[in-house]
Amino acid sequence: MTTPTAPAILEVKGLGFRYPERTLFADWSASLPPGVTLVLGGDGRGKTTLLRLLAGDLAADAGELSIKGITLETRAKDYRRQVFWTEPRTEAFDQMTPAHYFDVQRSTYAGFDDGVLATCVHGLALASELNKQLFMLSTGSKRKVWLAAAFASGAALTLLDMPFAALDKASIGFVLALLQDAAAHPARAFVVADYAAPAGVPLAGVIDLGD
Repeated sequence: MTTPTAPAILEVKGLGFRYPERTLFADWSASLPPGVTLVLGGDGRGKTTLLRLLAGDLAADAGELSIKGITLETRAKDYRRQVFWTEPRTEAFDQMTPAHYFDVQRSTYAGFDDGVLATCVHGLALASELNKQLFMLSTGSKRKVWLAAAFASGAALTLLDMPFAALDKASIGFVLALLQDAAAHPARAFVVADYAAPAGVPLAGVIDLGD
């Protein structure tokens, strides 16, 4: 990846992970600075797996991850409180309403910003969905809920898997504008996993996993 120009938010040292049929990462290291880092790759190259490893949602076979000096291995709870990650296809929150889900995130992240949340609810046209249970929402609307929480969370490390999938054109434009702002954030690292770079978003780095 490109060389960071600011102090790293996330340090990865010697990461190793394999599935029974394939090694995805072997002695892999990286430093992620503030701004937007792109994880680029084709199907099956490990984009989602890498995000899950960085989130501490999937246990690595080897290596060390730390956010601002907080190490996953020794301070897992504190580490995870610095990370926003919601698997886009999860059904774990299906019985909640978006309003309840936002309450859960608000209680999790000390830097949760209700002003940003309100902007996202408006910009993603979520107001009419707030009191419906999540299982009732379309795939696109559920993804909008995760995205609104992600940007509002204030988390030092925010992980976004295919953030434009299933979104309407207006919502894609809104998320691109949020990422353009995120690119200049001095204290948050956003990691976007996708097949291509988000249009018009200055990147702090690129992790290319290949086609």
